[in-house]
Amino acid sequence: MSSVISRRLPLILLIGALIALVVYLQWPETVTTQEKHQRVVSVKTTTLALAEFKDSVEAIGTSRANEQVLITSKYSDLVDEISFQDGETVNKGDILVRLNSREEAAKVKELQANLAESVAQLNRFQDLFAKKATSKSLVDQQEAKTKAISAQLLSAKIKFDDFTIKAPFSGVLGFREISLGALIDVGDVITSLDDLSIIKVDFSIPERYLTTVSIGQNIEATNTAYQSEVFIGKVTSLDSRIDPVTRTLKVRAEISNADHKLRAGMLLNLQVVRKVEQILQLPESAVIPIEDKHFVFVIEDNKAIKKQLKIGRRYHGFVEVLGGIDTGTKVVIEGALKLRDGTTVIVLGS
Repeated sequence: MSSVISRRLPLILLIGALIALVVYLQWPETVTTQEKHQRVVSVKTTTLALAEFKDSVEAIGTSRANEQVLITSKYSDLVDEISFQDGETVNKGDILVRLNSREEAAKVKELQANLAESVAQLNRFQDLFAKKATSKSLVDQQEAKTKAISAQLLSAKIKFDDFTIKAPFSGVLGFREISLGALIDVGDVITSLDDLSIIKVDFSIPERYLTTVSIGQNIEATNTAYQSEVFIGKVTSLDSRIDPVTRTLKVRAEISNADHKLRAGMLLNLQVVRKVEQILQLPESAVIPIEDKHFVFVIEDNKAIKKQLKIGRRYHGFVEVLGGIDTGTKVVIEGALKLRDGTTVIVLGS
């Protein structure tokens, strides 16, 4: 018996060593697995609910004033008077500049005197004609002469008035480009005038959106100077043609600008709001894309459960939820990358 045991002792020892090795190799994995399931992850959640979703078309446009013009002179002469300052707000008809118009004023007075004399002569001829003391042809000649002088006077008055340059509409003036006593030529720029009460913006959209954009739709405009402010306007007109090169449609919109925050020439980021809907949506941070599928972690009994999600449109960091989870479900929006299916979680906030 002892000899048999002694012969089998090496085999028994070998088997025992193998069993110990297997236990040793498996032990860390078991401990790690237990520790993994016992790990608690802190997360933040949101509740899936209906929210406003704006279906919009994005575009870029440059702002311009409702009315804008360069103030110039029709005649060449010396500047006698300047009645405005840089950046001043003026009303329609306000006098901006007077040119030297003494010669034109004298011409108007001369023609007024000639007209008065001609009218008096015409009245005498008409009295004589009524008494059969003169011919009808002399009366007609004097009447024609009176009309000619009257036309000349009207022309002289118009020219005289043109030497006084006025604001054609209400708005904000630009920089003054002339000085008192300067000789200006025809077409020289005196200043600029912009009506900033309304800002117009032209932009282009792809032709595929032609049937979804119409006059009266709202637009939302933003600019880097006012990062937290959105300016609301309306589409006022659509071009009659599609650009054959770019295949885009030109659109014009107007934005109320009573406080003059917007200026002409600003770059505006635009969104044409085609439709506003109430739909289920989640922040994009909650969605985990894997190949062509999308997943989220939902909270059930303090555990993270991985569920496949069907998504639709995207808008400003949010995605439309078409299926996979129900309204009222708590969805992880922060900490999802640390989770595994069944991980115990602590909800820090929502």
